[in-house]
Amino acid sequence: MTSFADLGLPRPIVQVLEKQGITEPFPIQAAAIPDALAGRDVLGRGPTGSGKTFTFGLPMLTRLAKSGASRPGHPRGLILTPTRELASQIKQRLEDPAAALGLRVLEVVGGVSINRQITSLAAPVDLLVATPGRAQDLINQGKLFFDQVQITAVDEADQMSDMGFLPQIRKLLDTTPKRGQRLLFSATLDGDVQKLVDRYLHDEVTHSTAPAQGAVDTMTHYRLLVGSREQRNEIIPHIAARAGKTIMFMRTKHGVDRQVKKLRRVGVNAEGIHGDKTQGARTRAITGFGDGSLPVLVATDIAARGIDISDVSLVVHIDPPAEHKAYLHRSGRTARAGTAGVVVTLVMDEQRKEVTQLLKKAGVDAKEVSVSVGSPQLHEITGAQQPSGSPLPPPGQKQAQQQGRKPSQQGRGGRKPQGAGQRRSGQSRSRGRGPRAK
Repeated sequence: MTSFADLGLPRPIVQVLEKQGITEPFPIQAAAIPDALAGRDVLGRGPTGSGKTFTFGLPMLTRLAKSGASRPGHPRGLILTPTRELASQIKQRLEDPAAALGLRVLEVVGGVSINRQITSLAAPVDLLVATPGRAQDLINQGKLFFDQVQITAVDEADQMSDMGFLPQIRKLLDTTPKRGQRLLFSATLDGDVQKLVDRYLHDEVTHSTAPAQGAVDTMTHYRLLVGSREQRNEIIPHIAARAGKTIMFMRTKHGVDRQVKKLRRVGVNAEGIHGDKTQGARTRAITGFGDGSLPVLVATDIAARGIDISDVSLVVHIDPPAEHKAYLHRSGRTARAGTAGVVVTLVMDEQRKEVTQLLKKAGVDAKEVSVSVGSPQLHEITGAQQPSGSPLPPPGQKQAQQQGRKPSQQGRGGRKPQGAGQRRSGQSRSRGRGPRAK
């Protein structure tokens, strides 16, 4: 059995991993880490959850620890990643191994104060984890420079392509030294990703694990025929009230917000995540879901890639995705690292042909089952149960805050009674004209 020490990683890193209960490398780690340590350019192909973060991160830290000191604003290692959540996750995974080698890791992402990040860059940073937009903002302000970057990793390159980030990635990579080491990781190697490989990797060695696919041995797929939209909407809260971690996917941000409100109204502790959420709300949701205090996450495809949360036992496609790659990446949030998981797609009558074609393209064999509220099949497949029916306050708002005003302080419709700081005549007429003027 190969150990991390056998791969050539230094003892301080191995000790950190042992403390975390990590003793045996994943296949892609065992294959790629020695080449990365040797300074080779590496092209890694494999789905999220296959251990890619340590595959590129640990060799980067090892090589940086042997190659001098960093200057403020001039990191020597760079990891580019598509989402804030993935950047945060990578930083958290690499922080302890970095500290063991006396190195500092920093993340810079959008959605949070750029001034705070500028302050952080005033101290030497050895390894920078960044989303493309915020990295470019800091470069434009003259606070960040890539001229000293010795090793660059691009994670989730295919998602970068799907999100339209490749022009930004090329611009950023062009500012790094041409002779620097490059590590590129992607679940698939589509045309645009291949162009990135051809342009920036030299004499690379390729390591692949199982391609992104739905036919993972421990993942079971179902098409749940739910009839009409009304019947589907009636079923969703029962599925969400199940025991265990559940991710529910929807196509739109508005759909996510509306679904969260519906679930919390019937007592299901759910939160949403999408691109318009504040970073604080996104972090709260991911943290709660990760530690188990939040059992249900409702998400757009932003959460379908790169978020590695253990013990997700059910993925629900409330809205079937637009294309098969999104189906595979959404589904890949469950059955990770050998654990079992179930994936269900809720199929209304008018969607049956569309979903059949989608699954065929994805190479997925999903059993078709007709279900309804209370049906034994629905409970057997998803663990569905009756929600409590006790409304929950909006996410992040404590019950006490929601009930802060006593009913006696309010008039009908939530307005203060007359005499509580309002004018009587005239103002009510003005208030009546307001809506018509909008």
